[in-house]
Amino acid sequence: MFREFGLLLFLEMFLTGDFTMPQVQNENKAKAEAVSITIVYDNNPLLKDLQTDWGFACLVETGKTKLLFDTGDNGLILLSNMARLNINPEDIDMVFLSHSHHDHTGGLKDFLKTNRKVKVYFPQSFPPKVVEIIKKSGAEQVPVSLFKEIQTNIFTLGELMGTVNEQSMVVRSSEGLIVITGCAHPGIVNILMEVKNQFPDESIFLALGGFHLHRLTEDEINEVIQKISDMEIKNVAPTHCTGNTARKMFEDVFGADYIEAGVGKVFKTD
Repeated sequence: MFREFGLLLFLEMFLTGDFTMPQVQNENKAKAEAVSITIVYDNNPLLKDLQTDWGFACLVETGKTKLLFDTGDNGLILLSNMARLNINPEDIDMVFLSHSHHDHTGGLKDFLKTNRKVKVYFPQSFPPKVVEIIKKSGAEQVPVSLFKEIQTNIFTLGELMGTVNEQSMVVRSSEGLIVITGCAHPGIVNILMEVKNQFPDESIFLALGGFHLHRLTEDEINEVIQKISDMEIKNVAPTHCTGNTARKMFEDVFGADYIEAGVGKVFKTD
């Protein structure tokens, strides 16, 4: 039957003069589900009952998966904020560590004391002392080097090179792609360009996390914002190391598509 279809296709192309091959649908692309993201650790305040501290962590929920992206700097603050948000650490399936800086891995040890039945994804170049924390806890170690799907509709971009090597996460939602960055040390523009390279036929609905712009001049920040704006990113929610000046500049450019983020913020798609 396949051979007959191929012959018919060739005859049709020959008779019409159209030798353009038809587009093949990606049968492995899973149907996107609703996504919920809760910022559980951040240095930007939002809900007054939660503690702020320099660092970042958020809970990602989609389908049956609950994933902790980074662990902040202090385990006690992380677990306290999670408790106040009614998040049970034992319900989490995976931990995704963007890079090795302490403000993103400092809460790991205390978290693993509450839940060691998790897979921990981390860049392959992680220092041995952080990997040893994972090993001693009994959690499953998953070093990452290349782009891959780690769970249905949840992807790592792989270890991208920068001033600090880092992996970012992409979540396919019902509204489009959600990109989550820890500190964006490889450059937030470079990260978003890599997302577009990996997902050429899909739109970016939200870019969320630390964009690491707090040490740049306003001219440098403006250049970054314009490049992101030109990429037609629907919404931005910069936080952590983005810096107040840059956050205000994003708000001025993106208007209603700018989302104020801080500890306790919840993002949901239908």
